[in-house]
Amino acid sequence: MDDLERLFNQALLCKQNNKSDEAEKLYLQILAAHPDLTEAYFNLATIYYDRNECQKAVDCYRKILEINPDDTEVKYFISLAYFKMKNYFEGEKYFESRLCRKSSIMSQMKTYPKLTKSATVYNGEISKDKTVYTYYEAGFGDMIMFARYLPLLKERVGHVIFKPQRELVNLFRENNFGCEIMGTFLPEEKIHFDYHIPIMSLPYALSLQGEGVFNLRNGYMHAQEPKSKEYKEKYFDNDKFKIGIKWQGNTMYDRGRVITVESFFKLFELPDTKFYSCQTFEGSEEIEKIKEKYDIVDLGATFKDFSDTAAALDNLDLIISNDSSLAHLAGSMGKKCFVLLPYVYNWRWHINLDICDWYDSVKIFKQKTPDDWRGVFDDVYEYLSNLF
Repeated sequence: MDDLERLFNQALLCKQNNKSDEAEKLYLQILAAHPDLTEAYFNLATIYYDRNECQKAVDCYRKILEINPDDTEVKYFISLAYFKMKNYFEGEKYFESRLCRKSSIMSQMKTYPKLTKSATVYNGEISKDKTVYTYYEAGFGDMIMFARYLPLLKERVGHVIFKPQRELVNLFRENNFGCEIMGTFLPEEKIHFDYHIPIMSLPYALSLQGEGVFNLRNGYMHAQEPKSKEYKEKYFDNDKFKIGIKWQGNTMYDRGRVITVESFFKLFELPDTKFYSCQTFEGSEEIEKIKEKYDIVDLGATFKDFSDTAAALDNLDLIISNDSSLAHLAGSMGKKCFVLLPYVYNWRWHINLDICDWYDSVKIFKQKTPDDWRGVFDDVYEYLSNLF
C-alpha cells in the first residue's frame, strides 16, 4: 500500500467515525501533494457540507468541475450546498442536473411519446393561450412543498395540468391551485399540452430568487371540512392538548431521519395532553411499543391518502414529526409543527435553524451531536413544559 492509499483510507475512516477535523487535515494533506485528485475534493466537500461550512463545500465542488466540467453528480451536490446557504440564484441551474428530473422526464416520454416529442420543456414563457403539463418527481413531501409554485405558473399560462402521486390526488383536488389535477394517466389522444416540466424545476423556470422562493409560507393547503368534522367527532372529543406524532419516513432515502418510538415516551408524561400516532406504512408496527405503556390513538391506520391525513391534522393542536411528508403537510396547512432533525440534515432547512423559511408555523429542533435524539426530546419537553 503506497502513502496515498494509506492516507486516503485513514481519512475515510476518520470521516466515517465522525472525526471530521482529523479527516479534513488528511484530505488537505493529500490534495497538497495531489491537487487534481477529485475524490479527495468530493469527500472534503461532504465534510464541509455536513458541518454547515457550505461555501467551503462549494469551493471544493468547483475545483472538481474545473477538472471534470460535465460531472453531473457534482453539479447536483453543489446545488444542495448553495440551497443550504439560501443562494437559490446560483443553486437552481445546477439542480437541473438531478437524477430524479431526468428519470421523471424519461417516464413522461414513455407515457406520452408523441406529445413530449412535439412539446418542449417549459422555460418560464408567458403564454396565456398555452397549456403546461407539470408532474411529480421525488417524494410526497417534495410535492407538497413545491405545490406553492403552481399558482405562479398559472399566472403565466392559460392552463396547467398537474399529475401528483396517486396518494396526493384528492388532497390537491380539495385545494384551489387553479390547475387541472390528473388522477390516473389519461390516454395520449385525450390530453394536450404545449409544454411540460417536472414540478421541482418550477423555481428555476420561473426565475425565483431570494425571498421569492418562499412564497405562500403562511399556509396554502386546507382540509376538506366534512371529513375534518367526521374525524373530530370520532377521535377528538376531549379537552386535552392534542399532539400528533410521527417517527419514520422513507428509510430507503435517509435512515438518519428515523426516530425510535421510545424517544417520545418522555413527552407522554406531559399533563393534560392526548397523543395521536400519524405513522403509516413502514414503522407503523412500532406503535405496539407505545400501546404497552400509554394510551395513544392510532390515526395512521385510518389514512387512505393525504386527504385523510389533512382532515386529521386539522383537529390537532401540535404535530411533532421527523423530517417527513407529514411535517410538510402540517406546515402547508399552517398547523403548529415541530420538525426534529438529525445532526446532518437536509438542505431545505438551511443553515439558520432559528426560523423555518418555508413555513411560518414550523419550529425546528436539531441534534446537537450525532445520533443524540435524547437531547432533542429534552429540548422539546422543556419547551412544551413552559406551555402548560
